[in-house]
This record gives sequence, C-alpha cells and structure tokens, in this order.
Amino acid sequence: MRITERWHTALLALAALSAAVDIAATLGALAGWLPFVFKPLTTLLIIAWAWPRGADSPLQQQWVRIGLALSLAGDIALLWPKQGFLPGLIAFLLAHLAYIRAFCVPLRLAAKPAPFALYAVVAALILSQLWHGVPNALRVPVLAYVVCLAGMAAQAAAWWRARIGTADESIARRAAIGGALFMISDSLLATNKFAVPLPFATLWILSTYWVAQAFIASALRRSVAPPNGP
Repeated sequence: MRITERWHTALLALAALSAAVDIAATLGALAGWLPFVFKPLTTLLIIAWAWPRGADSPLQQQWVRIGLALSLAGDIALLWPKQGFLPGLIAFLLAHLAYIRAFCVPLRLAAKPAPFALYAVVAALILSQLWHGVPNALRVPVLAYVVCLAGMAAQAAAWWRARIGTADESIARRAAIGGALFMISDSLLATNKFAVPLPFATLWILSTYWVAQAFIASALRRSVAPPNGP
C-alpha cells in the first residue's frame, strides 16, 4: 500500500471516528460544544477523502464536490434545529440538485423511467404518513425537498441500471446505494421531527447520512497515484 493510499484510508477512518464521537455525545446527552466541532468535521473529512477522486470525469467530480460542500453548509445550519431547519433544508435541496447533475454526466436524466416511478411511490407514501405533522409554512419547502431527494436517488439508481454488466457497474451501484441511504436517513429525520420520536434517532439518522455521503463520493473513481515509493 502506497503512502497516498494509507492517507486515503486514514481520512475515511478519521471520518468514521469523528462521526462516532458526535453520535455518542448526542446520545449521551453530553452534546454541549461537541456537535459544533465533530458534525462539520466529519463531513469535512469525507470531502477531503473524496477530493482526489474523479479525475477521469472532471465535470462529475465538480458537481459531487459542490454537493458535498452544500451538505456541509446544511450540517452547520442544522446545528440550530429550529432556526436553522429551513436554511438547512434549502442547502440540502441544492446539494441534491448538484448530485442529480453529477449523475446526469454518465446518463441523461430519467433515461431509465422505472427507478423514477419506484421512488415516486416511495416518496408519496412517506409524505402521506408525515404530511399532517408538517407545519403549513414548511409544506412547500418540504415537498420541493422530497421531490429533489427522490429524483437524486432515482437518477443514481437509473445510472446503475444502465451500467449493469459493464466496467462502470461498481461505481454506479455505489451511487445508487448512497441515494437509497440518503432517502432512508431523511425519512427517519422527518418521522422523528414531524410524526413520532424515534428511539436512538440520532444514531440511525446520522449513521445512514454519512454512509450515504461516503457512497456517493465513492462513485467517483479513485485516482491512481504513480508508483513513486513503497
């Protein structure tokens, strides 16, 4: 394993450790200042881990980076759950649009209709269960957000379906898994916020969220470093 590969692996391990500290502090009611450090730090470490990836597809690389940066902005906004909810929602909505653009680089939007139909049904079912608990002032932003989230997950799944049996199947599958996990994470968050409190909500919401981001970032091919050392 080259030094660059060790550093690449170390960044992901540090991100996992940072996420664990943040989740444990929140679950243990010892949050205080810790989330203000470790929540953005985790996403920053994922961004650093993702940064060298995707050199073979600069446009896709650019949009994934934009999506990660907007997600970081959303993470910071949501450190203030009440005042920051709407700004955070908007930041993540824009992040999903960036990811959709990234996933449209290898495949035009909705080129495979089936995933869009499936995610439309899933989104409608989720909204039908939560809609009564969403305040009137948030209904339009929440609806727009769910459409963008489902569209992102569907486009990632469409990319995967279009690449089955090809050399790109693995990276497309990672994007699809990331999209599905993002859908799960935000469904849990919405259920916890607008319907019923979930046990260990922070654990399930944040763990699926950061794993989703890592999968999306890993849909960019890893750059191969020249063999310049052991």
